[in-house]
Amino acid sequence: MAKSSKGGPGHAQPRNDERPLVAIIDDDASVRTSTLRLIRSFGYHAEAFASGEEFLNSPSAARTACLVLDVRMPDMDGLEIQRQVIARDLRIPVIFMSGRASNEEERRARSAGAVDFLRKPIAAPTLLQLLRNIFEKGDV
Repeated sequence: MAKSSKGGPGHAQPRNDERPLVAIIDDDASVRTSTLRLIRSFGYHAEAFASGEEFLNSPSAARTACLVLDVRMPDMDGLEIQRQVIARDLRIPVIFMSGRASNEEERRARSAGAVDFLRKPIAAPTLLQLLRNIFEKGDV
């Protein structure tokens, strides 16, 4: 039996490998950390990455069930990460988040198949509903 986070019987949490993995990619450490904590508070297993390269080169890329990523980052932006995910046939639903993205960036992300495009600061209920919709559809 998995360890209980509440300490009592009947409150066992699933092990990390039994829950969908949500990967977060954002170059801003404070956004990365707060988004990681938020998604974990929803009950999902989450991992955070500072760059697209770090994510794509990690073993987690192959087992990620949903990707939450920033649009504007140095080196590899979110749209390029989305292209790489598609090129590698990873079939990961993508939720973009940005505080400064242009309408053109949003249009390109959506036309490439993004599930949604959220503006920072992200509303917790909106993100939770998006994740529920993704995982309830059984697309992952």
